[in-house]
Amino acid sequence: MKYCLTILLIFFVTGVFAQSESKSNKLVQLSGIITDADSNIVVPYVTITNLSNKNQKYAANYQGYYSFIVNPGDTILYSAVGFTSKTLVLPTEIAEHKYTAMVKLKSEIVYLQTVRVYPWATVEEFTKDFLTMKVADDDMAIAKKNLSPKALRGAILTLPRDAQEISNSNYRYNFDRMVNVNMRQTNPFLNPFAWGKLIQMISNGDKSRAEER
Repeated sequence: MKYCLTILLIFFVTGVFAQSESKSNKLVQLSGIITDADSNIVVPYVTITNLSNKNQKYAANYQGYYSFIVNPGDTILYSAVGFTSKTLVLPTEIAEHKYTAMVKLKSEIVYLQTVRVYPWATVEEFTKDFLTMKVADDDMAIAKKNLSPKALRGAILTLPRDAQEISNSNYRYNFDRMVNVNMRQTNPFLNPFAWGKLIQMISNGDKSRAEER
């Protein structure tokens, strides 16, 4: 009788150890997508570390998707540049051979101190530049310079015409052509009055040269 009880106890203990060992050796396919907690935009190329399996590292793809093999109860660490790291502890009992974890990472905001860059290496250089600095004109003086006749003539010569000016110029040109369509342009070489005026100017010029001598 004692031998029978001993044999039954050995079988019971062996079954318990076998069951616990089968649970510990169970493999699970861990998958999911990593997104930003604020904007729900995928976070690409996140580094995933299995802290329970000798810090084995994985990486998510450019769409934030990841998938690898883990054991139930493993601790997973998600880390990315510009985001706060997040730790995920898997359940110890997972019914199926796959587990989905949608991970959201929080953006890490780093406030840097204000840095002012000055172009002067010493106080003497600053004093020299300050004393030789040209003080800018006030708004009224700048407006008078911009509206001066010289500035306006320069603007007329340099600034391109806008669409309204081009349209008005084309309208005046077409109107002049329409009004003068039946008019003939006179040739000054055939005008006797023009020839007489030219001869008179030449003769007056000869007389002025004779008087100068």
